[in-house]
Amino acid sequence: MPSAAERTRTLVQSTCSAVLLIPGLECIYPDQLMPGVRTVGPDGEIFLVLPADSPAVRAATHAQDDELAAALELTDVAPVSVPNRIRGRARLSGWLTCVPGMAEPGRMLLRLELGEVSVDDLWGTESVEPEEFAHACPDPLVDHEAELLQHLHAGHGDQVRGLSALLGERESPSSEAYAQVVPVALDRFGLRVRFTRREGGGTAADRSFDARFEFPEPVRDIAQLRQEMHRLFEAAGY
Repeated sequence: MPSAAERTRTLVQSTCSAVLLIPGLECIYPDQLMPGVRTVGPDGEIFLVLPADSPAVRAATHAQDDELAAALELTDVAPVSVPNRIRGRARLSGWLTCVPGMAEPGRMLLRLELGEVSVDDLWGTESVEPEEFAHACPDPLVDHEAELLQHLHAGHGDQVRGLSALLGERESPSSEAYAQVVPVALDRFGLRVRFTRREGGGTAADRSFDARFEFPEPVRDIAQLRQEMHRLFEAAGY
């Protein structure tokens, strides 16, 4: 499974939504605290691009002794329609400073030096040391995951539903037992699918569960992913 540091690094470098929080700072327009660009530096610091008139930029500009506490909060939502769409959240807190002259006109580059990192996602809740975050790499599929999941859901729905045959005795092997079968997450180690039963009563959340279909070896690129997906579908009888 991906480490907590890798999962957090993947979220930071994905397209999931993010907001910069500064204690005591109020903002009328929330989008002024949503970085347009975020990247990770060689030492694990996070660089954020915000409007030059953002309250965060003003606060960082006037901070004394570079001691402006701030936190970057990320929310990861599944790119397909599925019960409980929020897949995870991460919080990276530390100290914010300006990096003048490194952004296009009307923008400012901010540097967030990390002190604490945590992630709460489909794998669980964990803390991450800043050093571990600095040395971690994002999942190689991060730039394509949303598109791949949407393609699997729209173009290969029958094959994905057929993966129920691999669940064994723990769950019903009949694909007809499920009202919805949706690919919810994809990484170099495998595919996660959410199954929702047709049982009457209860809530959708009560009747849903995730199954993880792991690849024999971690994939490095899209070509290897295609091979592993073909093998997975063949194992399910497609």
